[in-house]
Amino acid sequence: METIVYDAKGQEKGKIELPSFFGTEVSSILLHEITTAYLNNQRSGMHKTKTRGEVSFSGAKPWKQKGTGNARAGQKNSPLWKKGGIIFGPLPRDYYTKMSKQKKKASLSMAFSAQLQNGNIMVVDSIKLEKIKTKKVAEILKNLKVEGKKIVFAIANDADFKVASKNIKNVIVENIKNVNAYQILWADKVVLTPEAIDLIKERQSA
Repeated sequence: METIVYDAKGQEKGKIELPSFFGTEVSSILLHEITTAYLNNQRSGMHKTKTRGEVSFSGAKPWKQKGTGNARAGQKNSPLWKKGGIIFGPLPRDYYTKMSKQKKKASLSMAFSAQLQNGNIMVVDSIKLEKIKTKKVAEILKNLKVEGKKIVFAIANDADFKVASKNIKNVIVENIKNVNAYQILWADKVVLTPEAIDLIKERQSA
């Protein structure tokens, strides 16, 4: 399986043979499971409401039981009252969802395969910058005609390029060793380098 390799100016440089996992059969069920787990693991789970035992109110009876014409009331912390406690409100919890190594590896292969099938993967021979400037990254994007609301550069470690792209909206630069299936599926375009492809091949075959 081959794909075209471009240079930073958008010119074709040749072709590259992609690893076999780019042809993995895609399972929508597994990808849904993995992306849901990833999103769950981003949740802090620190939402909290106060019960009637935790709100700050006097425990005194608001008024006497009989003779006022009002309904009977024992305390102001009742959930029926303004600023009273909350009934069955959310409490801190752990949303962590465990994912096996096998599922992580399979889902990443499927994510790359799905994006390749949809024509959303581009290979660039090099994205080294002479100067760490956002303008330089914008020029590369323009030359490559990479468009979309969400662009992921899954590349080998390049701190300069990551710093220079920080101010460009919806452009994510991620080390190929850390990239996950959710990030690949999230992108409208995925930009790879030959070096990154070699590294992800080692990672997937390990």
